[in-house]
Amino acid sequence: MHEASFEKEAHELTIVSSSLDELEKQNLDRVNLGQHVLAEFFECDPNILNSNDKVEKYMIDAALECGATIVQKCFHMFNPYGVSGVVIISESHLAIHTWPELGYAAVDLFTCGTKCDPKVAYEFLKKKFNSKKASFTELKRGMIDRETLKLAEQPFEVAEQFEN
Repeated sequence: MHEASFEKEAHELTIVSSSLDELEKQNLDRVNLGQHVLAEFFECDPNILNSNDKVEKYMIDAALECGATIVQKCFHMFNPYGVSGVVIISESHLAIHTWPELGYAAVDLFTCGTKCDPKVAYEFLKKKFNSKKASFTELKRGMIDRETLKLAEQPFEVAEQFEN
């Protein structure tokens, strides 16, 4: 087995075992493998949203702020404006697409396990983008059934929606 493949399998087993530990600790019927926050940031500073350097820095800082381990990053500046990028983390990813001409950013914050909280990254980015209005929907992904200890083959669960 290749070393990279072994590391990936070991990481996946860690996520699953930490999720199963949560079932036991909290006496839950089901636990999820991942938290997926879909965030909308409105009325943001267009100069920030049109700066590849700032968007990249804030996305990296958001990952660190929520307790994630960064693996890789990739960002692209569009012409005439807008930035898209992703920060790959051991726990999953953070991705962004900006429309500075509209003061809008769409952000995807997906973390697995219990080590990081994507809502911490959401609050961090809201502040850094100077967003005057923001909202998010949190999805629970990969539900594990307590009785069978198997992955439930069902759609994600909407855990929370928030607007401010």
